[in-house]
Amino acid sequence: MNKIILCTVVLLSVISCTKKTDGIETNPIVYQYVSSNYTIKEDFEMGTKAAYAIGNVTIKTGIWSFEDALLGQLTTDIKNDIQSVRLRTGKLSMNFDIDSISMIKINHAQYGADAVSELSLWISEDQGTTYTQLGNAIATNSKSFITDSFKVTSTKKVRFQIRKVGTTRVNIDDIIFIGKGNPNIVLNEPVDNIIDTTGYSSTPAAGRGTPSGSGTDVPSTDGDNSNMLFGNPSSATTNMLLIENYLIDQKYYVESYSSSRGTPNWVSWHLDATSTGSTGRLDNFANFTSLPTGYYQVLSNSYSGSGFDRGHNCPSGDRTSSTEANSSTFLMPNMIPQAPNNNQKAWATLESYLRAEVQKGYEVYVIMGSYGKGGSGTNGFAETINLGKVVVPNRVWKVAIILPTGNGDLARVTADTRILAIDTPNDNTIDPDWKKYITTVDAIEKATSYDLLSKLPIDIQKALQAKFYIP
Repeated sequence: MNKIILCTVVLLSVISCTKKTDGIETNPIVYQYVSSNYTIKEDFEMGTKAAYAIGNVTIKTGIWSFEDALLGQLTTDIKNDIQSVRLRTGKLSMNFDIDSISMIKINHAQYGADAVSELSLWISEDQGTTYTQLGNAIATNSKSFITDSFKVTSTKKVRFQIRKVGTTRVNIDDIIFIGKGNPNIVLNEPVDNIIDTTGYSSTPAAGRGTPSGSGTDVPSTDGDNSNMLFGNPSSATTNMLLIENYLIDQKYYVESYSSSRGTPNWVSWHLDATSTGSTGRLDNFANFTSLPTGYYQVLSNSYSGSGFDRGHNCPSGDRTSSTEANSSTFLMPNMIPQAPNNNQKAWATLESYLRAEVQKGYEVYVIMGSYGKGGSGTNGFAETINLGKVVVPNRVWKVAIILPTGNGDLARVTADTRILAIDTPNDNTIDPDWKKYITTVDAIEKATSYDLLSKLPIDIQKALQAKFYIP
């Protein structure tokens, strides 16, 4: 439940218009909101609009333009109270300016059975004459509200516009304005909707425990094709007292988890032709309910508004053989706060490269991890997110051992085996060409203190650790 924030508020009555009721002229009261620190929520409960045709609606914060949008009250509309905005292929625009704003938060969800869609937020400093996009586009991929936050750096009075393309529909509710100073807007209802927005206020998706592991696509626990064939890099154990190096077997991958960081130290898995299939990307992010008591549980919405992606270690695309396999990759202990351009460009093309090698007749053993503290996302540099509960890594690395498909994998590894080592900065200005970040296993081991190839004979380990392989 949201907590009430107390702040100094001055309400000034002013005459905005007159109307006649039974022949008597009345003066409706509007409210001027003045505060040194303000948080204003537009909940869209005031006003009506039943059709998609373009039109203006007066609601609590002012007059809004609805273009291919309405105020929906159906059971299929996702809403926090009686109604919410339903936006199709159009725009939701403020016809008024707000001053001294530092952040805007938007709650959005998929309408009814409609597919995933995308929204973008635009800002105007000239009373709506021109707009520029603020931040990156956001995916609406949940049947419950997701809260996304946008940092506002403009020192001018501004207004906002939400745009959507495509024929799918989204619901938007509870837009929250946060600032310091006087917003200089006139509210059409008393200020009774001040809420605590210091945290992540969207409702997280339900959590899940360890996958059942009963499917025929689950890698074997040891030997050929097992997820940790090349060893346990940090000697992680299932001793729940070792909260910084806790071993979790998620059946489709194995990891060492750090409770204080809220992220994995490393994740290890095997990739071959049986790992991929016809299952689509589920996007069912969830907290992991099988963590020991006392461990902090990172929620599906814990990255919301941070400027960082929920970056997979074991990728969704590496586990499409079944619903359970793909679902396992969306557990939050498989995620790190990853700069969007790192995740969506450099890292995505590296992952595609390895899957392409599998299609050519190879199998791949992958170990991925991160280290350090502090990265740069779309909101700039941050050392932590989620109110300090999740550490943003400084570097993101991966080691991949690439073998021709076959049996007796450990015995087939030689000093000539292809091994790829990548170490990238967790920075949104990263070059999209991952090959520019090729390094050696030895360099990653020195940075992390891990032993990544411990199951191999020492002479082969040394040869592969020093190898600088460029595809």
